[in-house]
Amino acid sequence: MAKKVVATLKQPGGAKFAKVIRAVKSESGSISFKEEMVPEAQVKDVLAKK
Repeated sequence: MAKKVVATLKQPGGAKFAKVIRAVKSESGSISFKEEMVPEAQVKDVLAKK
């Protein structure tokens, strides 16, 4: 299924996406990473929120 999604995203005229990876600190003090696929136009907005 991943191949189908990637092929769909690369079509001309389609929206361009970026993968945003954040480091998130849990209550126990460990750090985990959260990944999101967002449209390129919204990357700054996603990174600005906590």
